[in-house]
Parts: sequence; structure tokens; C-alpha cells
Amino acid sequence: MKKLFILLTFLLCLALSSPAQTTPKTNPIPLPNNAQLRWQNYEQTMFVCLDPATWQGREYDNHTTPLNRINPSQLNTDQWCQTAQLWGAKLILFVAKHTGGFCWWQTSTTEYGIKNTPWKNGQGDVLKDLSASCKKYGLDMGIYVYPGDETWGAGIGSGGITKDPSKQDGYNKVFRQQMTEVLTKYGPVQEVWFDGSCFINVNDLLEKYASDAVILQGPMANLRWVGNEDGFAPFTNWYTLPGKDLKTGVSTAVQSDPFGDVYAPVEIDVPLLKNKGHKWFWGPNSDSLLLSTDQLMNVYYKSVGRGALLLLNSTPDTMGLIPESHVNAYTKFGEEINRRFQNPVAQTKGFGKSLEINFTKPTELNHAILQEDLSQGQRVLYFHLEGFDSNGKWIEIYTGTSVGHKKICYFTPVTVSKVKVLFLNVKADPQITNFAVYNIPGITLAPEKRENLGSFYDGLTKKNGIDPTDEPAIEIGKWNVDTFSKGEWKQMSFDLTKYVTRIGQYEITFSPTGNSTESGLKFSDMEMGMYGGKNNKAIELLPGGSTFRVTRSQQTLDEFPTIFSVKIKSKAGENSGIITIKRLIW
Repeated sequence: MKKLFILLTFLLCLALSSPAQTTPKTNPIPLPNNAQLRWQNYEQTMFVCLDPATWQGREYDNHTTPLNRINPSQLNTDQWCQTAQLWGAKLILFVAKHTGGFCWWQTSTTEYGIKNTPWKNGQGDVLKDLSASCKKYGLDMGIYVYPGDETWGAGIGSGGITKDPSKQDGYNKVFRQQMTEVLTKYGPVQEVWFDGSCFINVNDLLEKYASDAVILQGPMANLRWVGNEDGFAPFTNWYTLPGKDLKTGVSTAVQSDPFGDVYAPVEIDVPLLKNKGHKWFWGPNSDSLLLSTDQLMNVYYKSVGRGALLLLNSTPDTMGLIPESHVNAYTKFGEEINRRFQNPVAQTKGFGKSLEINFTKPTELNHAILQEDLSQGQRVLYFHLEGFDSNGKWIEIYTGTSVGHKKICYFTPVTVSKVKVLFLNVKADPQITNFAVYNIPGITLAPEKRENLGSFYDGLTKKNGIDPTDEPAIEIGKWNVDTFSKGEWKQMSFDLTKYVTRIGQYEITFSPTGNSTESGLKFSDMEMGMYGGKNNKAIELLPGGSTFRVTRSQQTLDEFPTIFSVKIKSKAGENSGIITIKRLIW
């Protein structure tokens, strides 16, 4: 009996000593699939945007270029791949069909394509050439086929829905054939991009032909658009979110939740032509828009360095080549990445709640990199970097939240004899594949913008893990006791064109004046006019009932107004307030 008591006591103590923060089996940590793991290990991928719009100097093809003028006579997909390698890109994502419907491969689904141009006497196939070049240079290939098509009346932001319902079945067949062709004729496709989501059912095709690919947007999505084209991920970048949000096909970083039940990391797409401008397609005299090396490194720190993937654009010209000035920009970018991060002062790896690096003499540091083994899920919720200074004390040098695939920490230079990382809040014991420290000369970086981290130190609760900072709210309207007749709906319209000028996410808020915390308003029948038509999926009423979130995922065109309409009535008698709009930024 005494031995049994000792045994039971030992087992009880063993159970009580188990890590308190290990996730219970009833609530497993979401894990990436093989395609997601491969994709995150790319870190950098390259967009290739070529379209009749290139000949027009526009962002969207307006069908003004005769097909006999589209002759990229020097088009060289080897050059595209060589350019990608200059800055470390591991995959090329090619825009095989943009909004205008022009197809760069041989297809019978349309007459508006490469087969009816002079290039290679109508026998050319850019997808075929690119597939061969990617294999030659050891790169993976991704495909962008726009779900809509202007030639069918399924325009910008339509997701493939035709304005004329009688054309829908016909276009569905065309789009399904196009997707079948690009997924089956050109070797393995590792990424599928549905710009603005896809409302045509191609789930069976993706399951059959792209089961080993990552998919951005649409009902089969396992990636998310970050929600802007500024090149920045949130400082706190969680890879998980609620499954119900992912199923919408249009979830962004805003839906991130450290305790979400599905795994879907964010992708950062950004043009190279973005210095005081924003161009996805080449145009004459556009070199002034090229991002500088310093600007590109800022994007790198806030995309790859925050655990996201950077999809940086390239713009072949009308000859079919990436311009030499652009190649030079990529070259300098790649060289600077290597200069800063190729040679750490020291590095280690390990398992558990802390890791330490010792130096043989006092050493100056200004950067550190942390990487998790994502095959075990994203586990770190909050961490400290500390250094042992000349006074014999541990000093805090950096505080962070998410780690994920890669976290680049930068800080004021410190001289220390050892450095350690402490994981103070975790979902399970961290598995760190790389803890590296650096002393990078010749750079000065502005402090990071980040949300309040207090809740992470005290213990993270189950809440939305993203708290974007925002630009100042702009007043766009107001109401008072005379605005609404009691109990009656009133139609109101707001012209947002001059406010929603950039791709990204915005919030329209009805804020009461005085001491009230509720607007006292009810809303119905909201509509969003955008991209030249109605796009009601671009707006949602958030919990709480007084804020609407607007998502503009497509390039803004001056000729397309942005109009928000909604029916409103007062539910609280006398009340007043102001209506504001602000853009969410990280």
C-alpha cells in the first residue's frame, strides 16, 4: 500500500509539473500543409505583370491596342528568371490573364490572346516558355488568371460574375476551361492567385490539379492578402484565424487571431514602381517611380522580417524584357540583403523557453533574427531579447510578439558579452531553428510602429490579435435630431471617391456625440459602388453595429467613383453624431 501511495504521488507531481502553456489535445495548434511550408520558405517571390495595358501605359486594358501591335519581339523568360534570382526570389507568379481577358497561352477559349498576334507568327506561348525557364533555373511557377473578363462583361472586382446574367453559364465554361489548361499543360503550379476572390466554382479543378499549391483568395484559399499594397505586414503577424473568416475568400490580416482554428499566412504584394506612384504595368518614362534600395529594404524588414512573404512585382516592357534600370534595382536590393544578413556574428538553435549565445569578448550588436519550426505550428506569443552588459546586468534590448517563419529584430546598438531570448508567453514549447545576432554597419532605422504589448506580457487572452494603427479620421458627414423621422428609414449616400484613393482597407464610423457610447442608429440595405459597378462584398458591418469596413483590393481608376449607400433610422430617439472615414495602416 505504501509503495502504491508513493507511485500515485509521483504521477500526480509529474502531471502538475507539465508545461502549463502547452495547448491541450482538444485545442490543437493549427499546422501548415506541405504547400504552405514550402511557400513560406520561399520568403521572396516575383510577380510578372505583362498585358495589353503595357502598350497603353495604363493599369487596365481598355482594348484600344490592336492585336497586330502586340509583338514583344525580344521576350525572354530566361531573363525574367535570372532577374528573380538577383534578389533571391524562389517563385515567379505570372499574370497569364488580367482583367481585359488577353491570354498569354494558346487557348481556344478566346480570340483575344497571343495566338492572334505577330509574336512568333501566332504560335507563341509565354506560359510554355516560362515553365521551361523556371525548371532551367530551379524556380517554382505560380499562375494568376483573373476570375473576371471584360470581354464577357465580368469587369474589375466582379470575381467572374457577368453583368448580363444570361452570359454567366457561358463564361463559367470558358473560365473553367482556362483554369484546366493553365493547371494541366505547364507542369506543376505551386501558387494560384485569384485577385479579388473568385465566385465561379472551380473547387473541383483545384482539388484535382492544384492539391499541392497554395491559393490566394476564393473559397479554397489557404493564403490571405495582407489588406494593402504598401509592402507592410502587421508588426504582430499571426498565421491563424477563425475558419469562418477564411471561408469568405476575402479575409486579410485584420482577421488574424493567435488562437484561430485554421492556418493561412499573409502575402505582401507590392509594385517596384511605387516611389511617389503606384504602377503594376510598365509605361514610358516611369523610372522615377522605382523604389530605392533603402525603400526596398524597408519593405523587406516589414514583410519578410515580420514573418510574411514578399511578392515584389516586375514589369516587362513592350519588347518583353524587364528594363535594365529595373534589373539594376533588383541587383542592388539582393546585394544589400546579403550584405546585412549573410554573415551573423553568432547563431544557435534549440527547443524550450530560452536560448543563450556567449561571446569571448564584449560584442556590439544591432540586429537579431528568430525563426520557428513551423511544421510544429506558430507557437511564440511574446518574447524578450536581453544582453549582459559591462555592469554585469541583463538589460532588455528588444520586445516582440509573433515570430513565425522569420522575425528580424533591430535595435539601438548595444555592447554585450552574452545575449539571450526569453519566450515569456507561448502556445507550446518553442522550437527555434535559428537564433542569430548581427552587427550591421552603416544603417540607421526608425523605431518600429507597434501596438501596445501589455496584454502579451500579462498573458494573452482569446481576442483578435491585430490592432492596426490608423491615419487620422476624416469627417464625411453628421446627423442630429432632425436628420431622421422617428421609426422611418432614410436612404443616405456618401461619395468616398476622394478618400478611398489607394488600395487597402478603410473604416466608416458613426460616432455619437455627448456621453452616449452607441450611435442609436440601425442600418439596412447597404451597397457599395466601386470599380464601375456594385461590389457589395467589399463592405461589411462590424460587430457593435456602428462601423463599416471597406476593402478596396483592385487598383483605383479615376473614372470609377466609390459610392456608399445605406438605409438608416434612429432607434434611440434624440441623438446626434459625426460620420468619419479612416484608412487602416500597420
